[in-house]
Amino acid sequence: MEALTTVMSIAPPSLIRNHLSKPIFRQKNLKSPFRSLTEFPRSKFTKFTAISPSVSTEPTSPFEEKTGSHDQDEKFDWFSNWYPLMPVCDLDKRAPCGKKVMGLDVVVWWDKNENEWRVFDDRCPHRLAPLSEGRIDQWGRLQCVYHGWCFGGSGDCKFIPQAPGDGPPVHSFPKACATVYPSTVQNGIVWFWPSTDPKYKDILTKKKPPYIPELDDPSISFQMFNRDIPYGYEVLIENLMDPSHIPYAHHGILKAPQPSVKLDREGGTPMDFNIQKLDKSGFTTTKQQDCKWNFVSPCLFHLKDPGSTQLIQGKLAKKPPGEGIVIVLCIPVSPGNSRLIAILPRTFWVFNSRWVNHMIQNLIIDSDLYLLRVQEEKLMEAGPLNWQKACFVPTKADTMVTLYRTWLKKYAGGQVDWGTDVNGALPPIPPREQLMDRYWSHVVNCSCCTGAYKGFNALKISLQVFSVALVAIMAATKQGMIPVAARNTLAVAAILCFMGSKWLSHFIYKNFHFHDYNHAFK
Repeated sequence: MEALTTVMSIAPPSLIRNHLSKPIFRQKNLKSPFRSLTEFPRSKFTKFTAISPSVSTEPTSPFEEKTGSHDQDEKFDWFSNWYPLMPVCDLDKRAPCGKKVMGLDVVVWWDKNENEWRVFDDRCPHRLAPLSEGRIDQWGRLQCVYHGWCFGGSGDCKFIPQAPGDGPPVHSFPKACATVYPSTVQNGIVWFWPSTDPKYKDILTKKKPPYIPELDDPSISFQMFNRDIPYGYEVLIENLMDPSHIPYAHHGILKAPQPSVKLDREGGTPMDFNIQKLDKSGFTTTKQQDCKWNFVSPCLFHLKDPGSTQLIQGKLAKKPPGEGIVIVLCIPVSPGNSRLIAILPRTFWVFNSRWVNHMIQNLIIDSDLYLLRVQEEKLMEAGPLNWQKACFVPTKADTMVTLYRTWLKKYAGGQVDWGTDVNGALPPIPPREQLMDRYWSHVVNCSCCTGAYKGFNALKISLQVFSVALVAIMAATKQGMIPVAARNTLAVAAILCFMGSKWLSHFIYKNFHFHDYNHAFK
């Protein structure tokens, strides 16, 4: 699942920085989308190899010995960071959308009066009904459909239907207001700050979400993909940082970026990574000369290979600028659940539809989903802080995975801190069809796949109706009223329509609901 695009180099990222001084949206006069690198404090080391070439059975990480100790100021605070919610392209301005991030239930909705996306706590202050099940009324207010209370963009209660007009203005009481989170739109994604503490009211003026300059480069065309994942944030990021699993877990799905690269079950090869930095804000590693892999805590994993090439008509040619780039946002939802937003270069230039690309991305996710959910169960049994004792990682191919676990242990306590309101226990593993469901985890959250799903279902029903109508015509027509050739044509058309509807039914189920993946037969 680490490579979320069908044609992509197994290597890559540019450094991302928090864009504090420049506009949130387009960056003007940018000579190169990769020239602005993240400004990180200089660490105690400049460059070193992650794992000794010799096999070691020591359970401790070699990184911990080299990075030294840190003080309390370097402790990572999970609730003092920006988190992505959803791509704007998959949100509907006509209806509120409920999401969970860091164990918090939030609702994102379009405030047409201020032309901004808003993020509220997903509960009405009246009787705690979910505001995400509400509506946007004709005045552009968010309305709770339980009792009709209406709220403005700043959370202020605008109207309480049950309050008498000549009585006290109870809608103006502070307890009548909805809880508002700081939010912004950057790079086509809605971000929010998961704290309602008044000291963070103007956090956007002090700290902005990680800026991704490539997304403002007009020469690069991207598509966005989002999916809810039924395993935890830690396992999701760990999997993305593991290129060596691709020839095995994703066998037969991905194409090789170069003719010399094998993506089959004989394609395993040693990998050598160099670590450039490790601190509270994340880490950077390099592979070969120009391939960079960046983790910007807590959500961003960015891969860039500016020198990648591909085979075009028998000759090696430099790829378009976007094809060596993959940007992935990994969002902690709750224990055992995460969300992925992938920003991928367009690769289908003939059939350039998002839903076509999304079928491939879903297949990639499904091909190792069950493995990772079971793996997470075993890791929880061992204990998050015992990862390096439970797992044996003797080769350099696991450098980034080990480095991430080191960062997690050193700065973030070894696991996500969900606060005091969330039970950290994993939910039980559901049946495979439920675990690998695509409809509720992706289709309903994706505008293009929802449209394709409705279109295919409409076509399936039309074929069924047409087939029944043809049979009815033949049954109602007496022998000899129409030529034999015409009757045979109607019969063949009815059969073809029926077969077409059955094929479409299978196609819809396999691509929009559930596609099992049995590695033994791939």
